[in-house]
Amino acid sequence: MLRWIRQQLGFDPPHQSDTRTIYIANRFPQNGHYVPQKFADNRIISSKYTVWNFIPKNLFEQFRRVANFYFLIIFLVQLMIDTPTSPITSGLPLFFVITVTAIKQGYEDWLRHKADNEVNGAPVYVVRSGGLVKTRSKNIRVGDIVRVAKDETFPVDLVLLSSDRVDGSCHVTTASLDGETNLKTHVAVPETAVLQSVANLDTLVAVVECQQPEADLYRFVGRITISHQIEEIVRPLGPESLLLRGARLKNAKEIFGVAVYTGMETKMALNYKSKSQKRSAVEKSMNSFLIIYLIILLFEAVLSTILKYAWQAEEKWDEPWYDQKTEHERNSSKVEYVFTDKTGTLTENEMQFRECSINGIKYQEINGKLVPEGLTEDSPDGIRQSLMKEEELFLKAVCLCHTVHISADQTDGIGDGHWHANGIVSQLEYYASSPDEKALVEAASRVGVVFTGTNGEGMEVKSLGKPERYKLLHVLEFDPNRRRMSVIVESPSGEKLLFTKGAESSILPHSRGGEIDKTRIHVDEFALKGLRTLCVAYRRFTAEEYQEIDRRLHEARTALHQREEQLADVFNFIEKDLELLGATGVEDKLQDKVQETIEALRLAGIKVWVLTGDKHETAVSVSLSCGHFHRTMNILELVQHKSDSTCAEQLRQLARRIKDDHVIQHGLVVDGTSLSLALREHEKLFMEVCRNCSAVLCCRMAPLQKAKVVRLLKTSPEKPITLAIGDGANDVSMIQEAHVGIGIMGKEGRQAVRNSDYAIARFKFLSKLLLVHGHFYYIRIATLVQYFFYKNVCFITPQFLYQFFCLFSQQTLYDSVYLTLYNISFTSLPVLMYSLFEQHVHPHVLQSKPALYRDIRKNALLGFKPFLYWTILGFSHAFVFFYGSYLLMGEDTSLLGNGQMFGNWTFGTLVFTVMVITVTAKMALETHFWTWINHFVTWGSIVFYFLFSLFYGGIIWPFLHTQDMYFVFVQLLSSGSAWFAIIVIVVTCLFLDVVKKVLCRHLQPTSTEKAQLTETGSGINCLDSMCCFSDGETACASVRRMLERLMGRCSPTRVNRSWSSSDPCYTNDRSILTLSTMDSPTC
Repeated sequence: MLRWIRQQLGFDPPHQSDTRTIYIANRFPQNGHYVPQKFADNRIISSKYTVWNFIPKNLFEQFRRVANFYFLIIFLVQLMIDTPTSPITSGLPLFFVITVTAIKQGYEDWLRHKADNEVNGAPVYVVRSGGLVKTRSKNIRVGDIVRVAKDETFPVDLVLLSSDRVDGSCHVTTASLDGETNLKTHVAVPETAVLQSVANLDTLVAVVECQQPEADLYRFVGRITISHQIEEIVRPLGPESLLLRGARLKNAKEIFGVAVYTGMETKMALNYKSKSQKRSAVEKSMNSFLIIYLIILLFEAVLSTILKYAWQAEEKWDEPWYDQKTEHERNSSKVEYVFTDKTGTLTENEMQFRECSINGIKYQEINGKLVPEGLTEDSPDGIRQSLMKEEELFLKAVCLCHTVHISADQTDGIGDGHWHANGIVSQLEYYASSPDEKALVEAASRVGVVFTGTNGEGMEVKSLGKPERYKLLHVLEFDPNRRRMSVIVESPSGEKLLFTKGAESSILPHSRGGEIDKTRIHVDEFALKGLRTLCVAYRRFTAEEYQEIDRRLHEARTALHQREEQLADVFNFIEKDLELLGATGVEDKLQDKVQETIEALRLAGIKVWVLTGDKHETAVSVSLSCGHFHRTMNILELVQHKSDSTCAEQLRQLARRIKDDHVIQHGLVVDGTSLSLALREHEKLFMEVCRNCSAVLCCRMAPLQKAKVVRLLKTSPEKPITLAIGDGANDVSMIQEAHVGIGIMGKEGRQAVRNSDYAIARFKFLSKLLLVHGHFYYIRIATLVQYFFYKNVCFITPQFLYQFFCLFSQQTLYDSVYLTLYNISFTSLPVLMYSLFEQHVHPHVLQSKPALYRDIRKNALLGFKPFLYWTILGFSHAFVFFYGSYLLMGEDTSLLGNGQMFGNWTFGTLVFTVMVITVTAKMALETHFWTWINHFVTWGSIVFYFLFSLFYGGIIWPFLHTQDMYFVFVQLLSSGSAWFAIIVIVVTCLFLDVVKKVLCRHLQPTSTEKAQLTETGSGINCLDSMCCFSDGETACASVRRMLERLMGRCSPTRVNRSWSSSDPCYTNDRSILTLSTMDSPTC
């Protein structure tokens, strides 16, 4: 415990050095000077609370909310001082909310504890004392040798020692880590790969030195020192040697590995840290409104206190009867910017080989043959039974330079496979982490050069049926800085060859031979067609050159410090003086209805930015084909800038051009390099250009650059609501940065989905998510927030006004039970059902008329004007409640037939009754879509109030100290004058509100109101109270159906909700007292 406290305070950091030393099988040195390092155990903890900290931690989190903290203060004040209201009135609702939230969060955390216990208690096998020992996962220690069988998940981060294969390789899937479903190959070092039994592993004496834990899934730097007889052999360890916790073993019966990272130090645990909480604009608006109302409430309290003491200072009010102690949390809506990835989001991420360029000649694939451009399969020059030397070398480069592999079940039967006439294997199925590589290898196999798998250190290729074996010497892995990958192989003739493929910007500058100019032209032509392009090159090494390369690679890969920098230098030294072979063009088809979705978002006033890693020409072509750029749009470019000065000058020219041609729509194309320069010194100018463009395309973007662009817009002075959508791991930072993050469940895995706020299957569903569900949600939540404040202003203000008539004696106007149940029972259900079921416009209309979304952009319904309207409405209704009751009853308090006088509790009950009816009817006025549930809770709330009041005031309750309300409600209802007052006050309050709604709806209607209300030649013909009815019904039929609806026998499913612009009656408005047009005969 003391060590943990010191670690938390920073006095005793858990890792004192940059590296950790792990003795395999925990065979520590026998000298007395060795001090073993302390590592974390293998327990996984994903829960948030423990038994000891649940109550204080949960309460702290809940009372950080403004509303909860406010009611807590009120409750404490009522406990500490003598108040006219019981502390129960504030404490009971607060206790109910806090308890329900705590139970919900506690249950969710209990499920996390249960899942943790299942994981930590899973059975595993470790090598100890020369045999396999079964133990639990949580008991694994760093240095233990762990055995994992096929289809099992790895319980810790392991360095692979051996597998059941001779070469020590195995395949894994990392779907639970990064969402990739493709098989990844991992390889053990040769010295441990031969140790395939427990007895052999028990004799292993080795030490692993590696970096301390970090969250990067794709980075691992280490080395293993193996004591072999009298010498020590040092081998490098990289990501290909590390098996991550959570990954699953495939295509191998079993493997052995040494645990290097355990428990909360595994890469999986480090990647599952909680992210920052996103606060919606609705929540921010609600907090602002709450603070304003708190100021108003504080003002009322201060004013009442001042007037109280001012009254007490006057002797004439010093009456003997007076005693100072009284006797009794959204953003799917309001989106203004959408940032989207291209590959897999706008496109299918299903690659198909289309064209290639070999030695300056363009080829197309026609029926499994490479045919030069302009020729057909039937033409004499198009028929060739063999491949030219350049073509064969190009296809061999494609078949050797990749990360593709074949299932073990398939590789066993390759020799017995069925061959086509041109020597192609028919049943091979390839697996690759990159769909581009898979498409290229499959295309090469169709035209005659087939990759048939790996065997040990060899890669086997069949060229038109003739087998060839290449020894794989080195793999130069792909990285985003180099934007290329390479392999060094030894040909059957013993020649050392380097094959390289990558983006044309990373291959062409390093090439010194081949048809460079022609290939560059062909690459640009491929890109204009929307194809994804790669360039392919090779290099021959002499024996001396290869020895130098092999030495430098070994030194860089065994380095523990700055390994990445050293490897980058060696890779650049190797990948130069290349001979260009050609280029490939692969097509990625657009998803269904992408163009319609982007156009709908544009009509809704949402600007769409496409952020992609593709090259400039490819990205522009796809943007044009998907409708992101229009053919008539003026496309501006900010690309290929190398200095701040040229970038700034280009930005100024673009700004002037936009200002001069302000009528024309503009689109902007910017690449990653120019973007970095623009954001460094000219951020404001760049933002000005972007804001004046209808569409922006950012190409050659790194993942972090995507997040920077989102943050740039997100923190701009306008503070727009941003949405990011993507499908791959490279989109995670962008998704997390935006206000709303959406992940697409595509072929690049589920990592984007795991880190998103919402998950959808296709890009086309984005329009429905925003235009329909986002619209509905915003209307519901905005009305909910405003209505909540309105009904509480109506509730509190009469109590404040009453103080002027009771000489600020703190006498309460309402009974304490009414105070408690007002927000819990009497007025809660109608607004709850509204927030669940309201559809002010039919969903098909919202989706077919995207412009309706503009009505809710920029938080329009939670702005200052709506807030001011609802506040003034609440105060005006409160004044009418109080003074209306006072005027109708104040001068003549003997309104009962027996001459008995009304008292203060009867007056307060009258005000409360009028208030409950009015605020409930106000909610009915706001409701457009009526279901039987809405009818039940709306009218049922009023009925429940009357029944409860009769029951509460008609019985003497023995557990109550006082019963001021006994028979008060019965007496109130027995007075005809009281019924008259209730009707007059309710009609007075709602009449002005109805008039305001009608005038605004017809004098200054919003787009949504125009969609609700279709005006014919003479304007409004008829009043639709509850439903809109089908054509041809008589007025009696309309009244009959209205009555059926009131009685609960009119199902909303029977009401026609279809819409067309030619319908005489617009059938989407369900509002009480909402005007709709019908044919005159129908009315």
